[in-house]
Amino acid sequence: MTQRGYGGPLRYVQGPGVTADLGRYLAPLGDKALVVIDGFFWDRLRPDLESALAAAGVAADFVRFGGESSDAEIERCVAAGRAASAASVVGIGGGKALDTAKITAFGIGARIVTVPTIASTDSPTSSLGVVYSPDGVYDRVVRCGRNPDVVLVDSDLIVKAPARFLAAGMGDALSTFYEARSNIESRSNNYIGDGYASTVGGYQIARACHEVLMRDGRAAYAAAKDGRLTPAVENIIEANTLLSGLGFENCGVSGAHGIHDALTVLEPTHHFLHGEKVAFGVLCLLVLENRPPAEFAEALSFCRDLGLPTTLADLGLQTVSAADLTRVGEAAMLPTNVIHSVPAKLSVRAIADAIATASLLASRPAPAP
Repeated sequence: MTQRGYGGPLRYVQGPGVTADLGRYLAPLGDKALVVIDGFFWDRLRPDLESALAAAGVAADFVRFGGESSDAEIERCVAAGRAASAASVVGIGGGKALDTAKITAFGIGARIVTVPTIASTDSPTSSLGVVYSPDGVYDRVVRCGRNPDVVLVDSDLIVKAPARFLAAGMGDALSTFYEARSNIESRSNNYIGDGYASTVGGYQIARACHEVLMRDGRAAYAAAKDGRLTPAVENIIEANTLLSGLGFENCGVSGAHGIHDALTVLEPTHHFLHGEKVAFGVLCLLVLENRPPAEFAEALSFCRDLGLPTTLADLGLQTVSAADLTRVGEAAMLPTNVIHSVPAKLSVRAIADAIATASLLASRPAPAP
């Protein structure tokens, strides 16, 4: 393919307290908005935002997010958006709340604003939304036709969340470069429009994401556990959100996310965050692609230091059977799964064996310093 494509949000603003600026960025998009807000922040943020948006001349209807980006939840929010004649839809919360808001905006032809309250996924910048069953099983990806018009990342809000979320975001971001490389080597399409070849810029952003993680990840995690907002934390918030978001959308994902999606057929994994499962998927991807042992060791050490899952037991699958892994392999081999951009011959057995082997390698004691 000779045609290249690149996309991203129109505005990305990050820093302490930027949530207070929502009205300023929302007003140019229209005077009526639907705000889909995570239930945890319903009482904490909604009253101040109602006042701020009113002061900016924006009439806002608020919908409390139901907790799962399912078809039923999306249909509920679409109905609310249409009833409000919303010119824009704002998503405030974690990745599933933002995905619901993005798909809602797509359904009613509205503009999109995302306000992540945790830095645990790279959903905020992308034009994609993931749909799950009401029980949390991965269903499909919806291409929403446009990236968010504005992404507001309040680092003061994010650092107050449990550090587990920041670590999970790093697990998700850890996949960005490895999966970008998969797509480059397999000459797969990215996620811009109907798919184009990756640009040099997109690939370099994915590489920069990895470099920031390796340099600042451990220091950021240590600071975040104590609620401290340091330059390293700001860098990791950007890596988790902007760099990873641009990297995956402009290059594509592969085995780490494909295995994540397939693992959702096993109920115990539903109790773990997206990025936690993706982190384990990274180790599986490196085995599946037979990458150099040094790469596996680097990723394993990083995940261990952040408390991310590295074995099947870490994901509640200590008693997983061969039949269970076959089910995961079968789910991964479905034509709609993103694993097919891996530059290797795939089969149910190859995937199941890579998962088991990655877990076995990770279960070995860490080498002495």
